[in-house]
Amino acid sequence: MHLIALTGGIASGKSTVAARLAEHGAIVVDADQLAREVVAPGTPALAAIAERFGASVIREDGSLNRPALGAIVFSDENARLALNDITHPAVWQRALDRFAAAAEHDGNAVVVYDVPLLVEAASGRPMHFDRVVVVHAPASARIDRLVRLRGLSPADASARVSAQASDDERLTVADDVIDAAGTLEHTLAQADSLWASVADEPE
Repeated sequence: MHLIALTGGIASGKSTVAARLAEHGAIVVDADQLAREVVAPGTPALAAIAERFGASVIREDGSLNRPALGAIVFSDENARLALNDITHPAVWQRALDRFAAAAEHDGNAVVVYDVPLLVEAASGRPMHFDRVVVVHAPASARIDRLVRLRGLSPADASARVSAQASDDERLTVADDVIDAAGTLEHTLAQADSLWASVADEPE
């Protein structure tokens, strides 16, 4: 099994690259989806969140009140770190389970872990990948995309970009960089080249 970590800042084009690799046959494990699963009603992580942040972050139906929790953690760095301490280990354990299932199904599988917060989540925990691929577009370009394509205000867009790891922090861990600042065709061509290089690697 080839295990690739695919990361990039918000609005970098990472999801586009993940989809392209899936078209080629990669098994994509989506960290955002896992993050939703680990805080579903009845999970230990949701119970820990309720204990740490109070009943106001739980809806009447027992699900997580994301806006209420977001209002707390985006205005308080310590609260955000506390939330990460609850959710990141749970997400990583679930990811490991998915990796193992993929390897059991096909020992030659190429598994892509689509993980926006790779740098943030890796703190204090070993994460071993055959490759780390960073989809990179400058912060200014990503802010512009958030404003134009997702309707955020410039201030909100800038805040979301600033809340993540810096470009330099992500690029430091990269084995491969896909430049997504240009056209869609250019980004996809680089994803195709990445796939070809993975396919050529010996088992």
